[in-house]
Amino acid sequence: MSASGGASAPGGAEAPAQASLLHPANLLTLARLLFAPVLFLLILQAEQSRGASWAAFGLGVAMAGTDFFDGRVARRANVTSRSGAFLDPLADKVVVLGAAFCLVAVERYWWVPVTIMAFRELGITAWRARWAGEGVSIPARRSAKYKTFVQALALAMAIMPTLEDADLVLAIALWVAVAFTVVTGLQYMLDSRSARARSRSENQT
Repeated sequence: MSASGGASAPGGAEAPAQASLLHPANLLTLARLLFAPVLFLLILQAEQSRGASWAAFGLGVAMAGTDFFDGRVARRANVTSRSGAFLDPLADKVVVLGAAFCLVAVERYWWVPVTIMAFRELGITAWRARWAGEGVSIPARRSAKYKTFVQALALAMAIMPTLEDADLVLAIALWVAVAFTVVTGLQYMLDSRSARARSRSENQT
């Protein structure tokens, strides 16, 4: 949002937001969102192999690459934006949860661990939004990126044709991802309490 008044030139108030959204880092994130439905379709079409196909695996690896490079591009350009802070975790959640539920649909994954992940992801998003509405900022943790990496690794293994029959290995990888997901969720809840306590202390001084 711009701090300029209503007398600004047409489109002037929107220019910073547009420039931010069209930054290469954000374009990489948007590409991940746009290609997510293609990944889901490839998984569902490979029903006979329970979601495993080289096409899905290749696209998944390419999308994981955009997740890696968008952060590097933003840091190299020394650019931080609200749009990027919103879009990046959104893209992560859409890809991870969408692909995981597609794997449930083709009977590659059990629905219980995937549902646990979904409740954590959506619950923490709502939790952070609630505190943000009260003016309490809960910064993203580095462990959240590790969590996303472990989730992506588990998904990549599940759609890799060479592991099509490695059900035990895939189940272990999925539950490890669930463990990372739950632990980081608990960390965010503890962070929110600390942030709220600091906010109250600052308001009293």
